[in-house]
Amino acid sequence: MESAGPSTHHIVPDVTSDSMTSRDYYADSYAHFGIHEEMLKDTVRTGSYRAAIINNGHLFKGKTVLDVGCGTGILSMFAAKAGASHVVGIDMSNIIDQAQKIIEANGFKDTITLVKGKLEEAELPIDQFDIIISEWMGYFLLYESMLDTVLLARDKYLKPKGLIFPDTAKLLFAAIEDQDYKEEKINFWDNVYGFDYSCIKDIALREPLVDTVELKAVVTDPYVIKEINLLTATKEDLTFTAPFSLVATRDDYVHAFLAWFDIVFDCTHKKVKFSTGPHAQYTHWKQTVFYTPSTITIKKGQEITGEISCAPNKRNNRDLDIAISYAVGGEEEETTVDYKMY
Repeated sequence: MESAGPSTHHIVPDVTSDSMTSRDYYADSYAHFGIHEEMLKDTVRTGSYRAAIINNGHLFKGKTVLDVGCGTGILSMFAAKAGASHVVGIDMSNIIDQAQKIIEANGFKDTITLVKGKLEEAELPIDQFDIIISEWMGYFLLYESMLDTVLLARDKYLKPKGLIFPDTAKLLFAAIEDQDYKEEKINFWDNVYGFDYSCIKDIALREPLVDTVELKAVVTDPYVIKEINLLTATKEDLTFTAPFSLVATRDDYVHAFLAWFDIVFDCTHKKVKFSTGPHAQYTHWKQTVFYTPSTITIKKGQEITGEISCAPNKRNNRDLDIAISYAVGGEEEETTVDYKMY
């Protein structure tokens, strides 16, 4: 790990008032400029979208564009600059009030129309769009993700043979050696100033950690556990169970599994893509770490096989319930751990 302690990733507060729903908290939390500052300063994220849109003006010239979850309006302005005839940005967060001022300050008032509200309920000024753009990805790709909203927008508003930016996502999985940080993060609860806090250890273990992992910690080849084509995927595809097989690249110990995602703008003339993996340049998504209850010993060429399941939490569909089952080197006995991202 390059940094110690929990990451500063955004978590939506639990609902504590009868007058506010989880949707209200979500909308309000994304009104704070600090979250948008972090995303805008993520040069991999924002630069990739800019390259995909601005460098493909031939796809945008004279076209109508829908920006789902437009935030401060940066993607909408990229689309307008690329030559779109009209862009509609929609967001249910109060940040859209600032986005309107940004749009006007940059001379796009006549090209970009902003709509405040939930896509499922809003009335848009255009019935069908040539292109949908959205930065919908969350931690572990799907945590707090807007993908289901993007798919709804596709089915309701995208013209036949229309384009989606980006249009392909892959979720990858590997195993890592992480003894020092696991000792600090998980085994810490065994002895807290001489007291036994081990009852918290299991809770801590089951909450995935979003943090930056060094490439040298990865001890297996990566494995693609989920691929999503946004042109054909359904909401049901976001609940899945997938097998994996991780082949060890050296003799070592495994203390955790690691997940990250790759994004591709496949429809662009020159493919634009980026990765959030430990081998790539830093992004605000970092990686997601799933600690194992016990240490796994592996030898080069040996396999860790199993399956991972992922489903939206029934109480709050922006949270995730994740289960990982695994066995080493063909052993019959599997270990299963249930994790919760909330």
